[in-house]
Amino acid sequence: MNDNTNQTALNRWKLILGSLSGNDLQFGGNQQQINQLTDMEELLDYLYSRAQGDDVRQDSGRSGGLGKSQIMAAEWITKIRRLFPKETADVLENHALEKFNMTELLADKKILERMTPDMNLLKTILQLKHLMRGDVLNTARKIAEKVAQELSSKIENDIRRTFSGRIDRNSSSPVKSARNLDFKKTIRHNLKNYDSESGQLILKNIYFSNKIKKYNNKRIIIAVDESGSMLGSVIYSAVMAQIIARLPFAEVKLVIFDTSIVDLSGEAGDPAQVLMSVQLGGGTDIGKALGYCESLIASPSRTCVIVVTDLYEGGAEKNLLNISRNIIGSGAKLNFLTALDENANPAYNRLLGQKLADMGAFVGAMTPEQLGNYISKMIL
Repeated sequence: MNDNTNQTALNRWKLILGSLSGNDLQFGGNQQQINQLTDMEELLDYLYSRAQGDDVRQDSGRSGGLGKSQIMAAEWITKIRRLFPKETADVLENHALEKFNMTELLADKKILERMTPDMNLLKTILQLKHLMRGDVLNTARKIAEKVAQELSSKIENDIRRTFSGRIDRNSSSPVKSARNLDFKKTIRHNLKNYDSESGQLILKNIYFSNKIKKYNNKRIIIAVDESGSMLGSVIYSAVMAQIIARLPFAEVKLVIFDTSIVDLSGEAGDPAQVLMSVQLGGGTDIGKALGYCESLIASPSRTCVIVVTDLYEGGAEKNLLNISRNIIGSGAKLNFLTALDENANPAYNRLLGQKLADMGAFVGAMTPEQLGNYISKMIL
């Protein structure tokens, strides 16, 4: 047995024993491996220390409020999906729910209602929604709607500001400025509020117009990898699809994929519905998904294909490259975005990314703040 095999065995024993091993065992490997193993040990200790009866978070006498333990539970569920293989994460999740009573998020809608709607909570909900029922599931859906709406508000104005030009009198703008004031629509909708005694028109509702450019309709095809590592990307992509769908000159096709493909184009205007429809996990066949996207291209010069993935292909890489070459050759824009979550960690298959870039596709990792402006430029 060589040194590497010995160290792997020792690392596994250290994970099994956890904090019970004390200082007798230490993780080995390079610093990145040690950091990852340390994180894994912490996650296992969080769960299995409950079996030792020494977890102070299991205070049956507590009442009211939401303490750190429930926030940690949400983070724990997210992290095990990132650090452990899917099969292992499934086992850990089942142990947490069935053996150690970590069922707060599944059984009590009041707990969900009291928790702060944020990205961490939304990620937890998306990973556990298949276990939720009734009022709890309805509450989870409302949280998804709230988080999606808040995220949309943060980035929508950046996108809209990119498109300046003629006034569009048919749609109201969320940007309330004097230059966008729609006088005719404001007066028309407030005529019923005219005060004959004072001779004044009382304005209860004021309307503003959007600014748009004169472009032919664009077709934006967004294909999102729904494997577990892409959870943040799924959330941002669902919100981006809604924002683009609101633009008066853009048609959105939204595709979610792993080894199968689901076309959610009809739900693109409702990101919460999209998020509650995805099934996280499974393998990845990017080439198969890209082939479906190619079938949606009607006018290549007015089509932009955006694939959100970490580029770790589970199917035949040759198939992915051939279809990419065909799409680029047709005149359509092909883009691979590899980091769309709030941490913007650029973890992707750089070798495959370079091959795609060499043939003319855009391959890049960017922060969510950069995403809106980049997609705006792609559409232009």
